[in-house]
Amino acid sequence: MTRKKYASDISREKFSEIEPLLRSVRRRTKPTTVDLYEVFCAVLYLLRTGCQWRFLPSEFPKWQTVYAYFSKWSQPDQHGVSVLEQALKKSDWRGAHKTGTQRQHDVLDHGRAEREEH
Repeated sequence: MTRKKYASDISREKFSEIEPLLRSVRRRTKPTTVDLYEVFCAVLYLLRTGCQWRFLPSEFPKWQTVYAYFSKWSQPDQHGVSVLEQALKKSDWRGAHKTGTQRQHDVLDHGRAEREEH
């Protein structure tokens, strides 16, 4: 069964480059029953849209499963960098898009900072 494609998704080829990194976090007690590609795409969807965990589209794995992986992947190592951060950087993920209001707020803050300097 194929699911709807989202703008936040990455290609399977790009995912194959970061999959070993993501798998390295998981303990190997039993075989994985969920497709890590789908879990990673769900995390990207959440990061891009900012939706709540429970409002994750039903086409993705259960939100509890996605959250469990997100939690494991987000734990920082001894250098303060998480596996998720490394995977996002390696996948060339651009981050969430700013809304018009956020961009306007940034411009106003920048102008306010310049006025305070003078």
